[in-house]
Amino acid sequence: MIVCGDDVLAVRLGAELHEVYRERVTLVVPPADAGDGTRDGRRGLVRISAFLGRMTAAMGRSDAGAASGDTPAVREIEAAEPTEDVLRQAGAAEAAAMALVHEDDETNIRAALAARRLNPRLRLVIRLYNRKLGLRLADLLDQAAAVALPGLDPAGLDASTIVLSDADTAAPALAATAVAGTRKVVAADGLLLRAAERPPPAPGEIADPGLCTLALLSATAQDPAGDEGSDRSGAGAPLLLPDDAEVAAATGRGTVVLETVAHAGPALPPRRLARRGAPLADIFPGRLRWALAGVGAAGCVLAVALWWATGGHPLNAAYLTLLDLFSIGDPAVGEPVARQTLQLVAGLVGLALLPILVAGALQALGTFRSHTALPRPPRGLSGHVVLLGLGKIGTRVLAQLRELDIPVVCVEEDPEARGIATARRLGVPVVLGDVTQEGVLEAAKIHRAQALLAVTSADATNLEAALYARSVQPDLRVSLRIYDDDFATAVYRTLRAAHPGALTRSRSVSTLAAPAFAGAMMGRQILGAVPVERRVLLFAAVEVSALPQFEGRTVAEAYRRDAWRVVALDTAEPEDRRTDLAAPRPAEERSRPAGLLWNVHPGYVLRPRDRVVVAATRQGLAELLGRRPGDAQGAR
Repeated sequence: MIVCGDDVLAVRLGAELHEVYRERVTLVVPPADAGDGTRDGRRGLVRISAFLGRMTAAMGRSDAGAASGDTPAVREIEAAEPTEDVLRQAGAAEAAAMALVHEDDETNIRAALAARRLNPRLRLVIRLYNRKLGLRLADLLDQAAAVALPGLDPAGLDASTIVLSDADTAAPALAATAVAGTRKVVAADGLLLRAAERPPPAPGEIADPGLCTLALLSATAQDPAGDEGSDRSGAGAPLLLPDDAEVAAATGRGTVVLETVAHAGPALPPRRLARRGAPLADIFPGRLRWALAGVGAAGCVLAVALWWATGGHPLNAAYLTLLDLFSIGDPAVGEPVARQTLQLVAGLVGLALLPILVAGALQALGTFRSHTALPRPPRGLSGHVVLLGLGKIGTRVLAQLRELDIPVVCVEEDPEARGIATARRLGVPVVLGDVTQEGVLEAAKIHRAQALLAVTSADATNLEAALYARSVQPDLRVSLRIYDDDFATAVYRTLRAAHPGALTRSRSVSTLAAPAFAGAMMGRQILGAVPVERRVLLFAAVEVSALPQFEGRTVAEAYRRDAWRVVALDTAEPEDRRTDLAAPRPAEERSRPAGLLWNVHPGYVLRPRDRVVVAATRQGLAELLGRRPGDAQGAR
């Protein structure tokens, strides 16, 4: 595996491949020196080997009992840009997969074109911010691979180029953090799932198994602050993928269960969440309607009086009355006195009609502008999520929260931010202002909110907003986007110590995005990875026809303790199946029911045409896929 990048995402991705999947990794990173002899603080990261050593201790992801020598080594190459010569030196011609995660799209595109020339079979995972450009680039690179290898399998061709955005991949975890308080999430076919840690049930109680029980924890004591992936929970290892009998017999042990992420708080009325048009009552308020009714009644009386006075046709009398009202009729010179009097009265009524018409036009214009502008938080709103920042990350998180039908109030300082248009289209209330100024968070009704999700690009702004929100509501659930990992750790520990009864999370986008990029490098069948104490569970979508362990067996017979378990069945027809279940569902497909069936009956017989989602350990998944960890040839 080769990873090319210039920021912390590359290091995190290398750590994910190294620690979780036990792959041989080559990192191509810029040199520590900026070129003028000074050390670049952004690119001058610590040495990769030292960083990975620290990651191993911090993440606690090493499998119990695994020797340190079992993990393949990480090779580091320093180069200003991933040119063709650099990629050849990194071994691109023989590699199974390559990730190009530079912050600059052009650098990634140039490297992708060079890598495809060196190795048509190479699986490319490219980080691009421009979605449309990414789709066209993927088609181009797949076409180049098809031309170079005419006999390439269509499934392999479809997975040969994968374009991802760190914003898109991190958004589900950030949204889940705000809703469920955890980053242990798996996205599958438009559904967001989490691995929830449950304390031991009290005597006489029956624990909720969720969709399925993933693990029995190694100890009974749970961290009251919800320290994820803690390796302080006991000397023994957790029991992964236990059977029903083991779960029933495990008294006094906590469990990790799989459940759907859902919003438990109150929802906003649909009319207030997304009101497309302006109601008639707002365009014509009560006073304006009464004034128009009075003028109309006066006009009717004048028309009747003119008809009675002149004895002509009623329609002619009404027509003459309208001409008099709008002052466009001929003067009634030589007419009877009654006609002249009625004309003067009609002119006076017409003068009263003019300001009413002007007022109505101004009212309609103001109402139209107010309804096309950003909506304000409705009165009485509570239980919502306050989203701070509508940049690249915030826009994706906003879309994810609205897909989960969670009420949101956004706070943004820049009225031209890229997420403003999305918020207006979705009808989401927005408060424009500097969050560090007094009254801005109050306008977002932070005192009645369920959670604060601060995802601006400034760490200090996110922290200041979190501290102020906690002063208003001490038990508020807070999730911060922090770029620097050391700073994120310090913030998390301090806030947890200061508010032990509240849920606090500090998140780095690179940390959240790295598992998705690593899964893409392993192949699209990897949906996600969930840490369970010192071990890891992987979720993968696999075809039964490629698994002799599954074909012709029931779901119960295909299960193997501490190795793998079928957790879902794709009920869609083979020709209608989504190629990448982990990718967000397109807008036109969100109204359709999901194709994955959870809680599959144990007696269901797996057929070759079936596709299933399995939860497996690293060793178990390697056995299922017929490859060893670190085997580059088997990963193709």
